[in-house]
Amino acid sequence: MALASRFRRVFTGPSTFCSQFASLRLNSTLTFPKLFISGLSRETTDDQFKEAFNPFGQIVEAKIIRDRATGRSKGFGFVTYTSIEEAEKAREEMNATFLHGWAIFVDPAKPR
Repeated sequence: MALASRFRRVFTGPSTFCSQFASLRLNSTLTFPKLFISGLSRETTDDQFKEAFNPFGQIVEAKIIRDRATGRSKGFGFVTYTSIEEAEKAREEMNATFLHGWAIFVDPAKPR
């Protein structure tokens, strides 16, 4: 049964639900100027992180999230800009680029 299901997926292509989700993720618009950045190198410092996103506008806050016990980077962070336009520009320019040898991905931050 599982084998038949796998063959069906291979021959019919991706489900419409998956393709709708992918397009929604890529085309979602920002509602506030905070970005979630994933895929950061463990060696990237807060200053380097802020410097990489600085050319796109005035940054209110740039923070790499760290482990409480060890102090090491968890590999993601947040950048907050003064306007949504600046955040959108940074998202377009920095998404799927390399920062210190690692591919980073920029998405809108979700509210807590």
